[in-house]
Amino acid sequence: MKTEILKATEESIEKAAEIIKDGGVVGLPTETVYGLGANAFDSSAVEKIFEAKGRPKDNPMIVHVSSIDEVYPLVKKFPEEAKKLAEKYWPGPLTIIMPKSDKVPARTSGNLDTVAVRMPSHPVMRKVIEKSGCPIAAPSANLSGSPSPTNAKYVFDDMDGRIELILDGGECEVGLESTVITLATEKPRLLRPGGITPEQLEEVLGEIIIDKAVKSKLEENAKASSPGMKYKHYAPKIKVVIIKADKEKYAEYVSSHSKNAAALCFEDDAQNMSVPTVTYGRSDDSSSQAKRLFDALRELDETGAEIAFAHCPSDEGVGLAVYNRLLRSAGFEVIEL
Repeated sequence: MKTEILKATEESIEKAAEIIKDGGVVGLPTETVYGLGANAFDSSAVEKIFEAKGRPKDNPMIVHVSSIDEVYPLVKKFPEEAKKLAEKYWPGPLTIIMPKSDKVPARTSGNLDTVAVRMPSHPVMRKVIEKSGCPIAAPSANLSGSPSPTNAKYVFDDMDGRIELILDGGECEVGLESTVITLATEKPRLLRPGGITPEQLEEVLGEIIIDKAVKSKLEENAKASSPGMKYKHYAPKIKVVIIKADKEKYAEYVSSHSKNAAALCFEDDAQNMSVPTVTYGRSDDSSSQAKRLFDALRELDETGAEIAFAHCPSDEGVGLAVYNRLLRSAGFEVIEL
């Protein structure tokens, strides 16, 4: 299969929609990361996403819609809490998990009795959904386990020969996948942090529970209720170890372990580094870290180093999402100084 990259125009959007109508898979831009999109109601089309990604079959998909009306066929019930969240944060980087209707295939939901739904804000993704005439299942457009792509080039690097078309809609604005909250439990539970913070969710829902898998490994044999909960994820080829330390101790540690090493650090750390350095945002700006993290993880593989020491971010606000992704890319290996 020859993979084509096309700038997102009216013509190429029509082409993408036709491929999806015909049961195919397309690389699509969203405001979070690029996704691999297929008709969420078509099991065989969704199966092609799993094949392209090499994705574990028990990992559920997020279903993307372009309007509130498109949610109703997907769910048994659209709870009031979900409507309030949608009113405040959709379109945007928030996924809501609800009990699924019988129309949603088991393949799309990872054999769960719930469905994860999101309304993206990226205009290209919204147009493709509208023109396809169906909700679109779309996990990140990378090979399973590797960093999610935030531009069309990275999608091509992973998906060349695996899918027919990639729509180039520019750089992703957020840079990390959406926040995932489930309303299918007794109390609302945050399963994956993202651009909508726990504090923002609490403004609508009151108290929420943060799932322990946000900061620790999913228990053995436990089912992933959300994408991104698996043990190792978002990982470059190079080994990553997180260093929890202040600026001075971090620089000292990297300097004393500099053989075949690189630094994954903040822009304001860079001048103190004695090894090849890749930066991911400013230490005081979690949103800049989120936007840069996945690109930075890919860039580490170009340093020629064997190990990267990552300066640990804050776990507050959007920083919780950055910390969550970095933990998984490091396989939960953290050194606290």
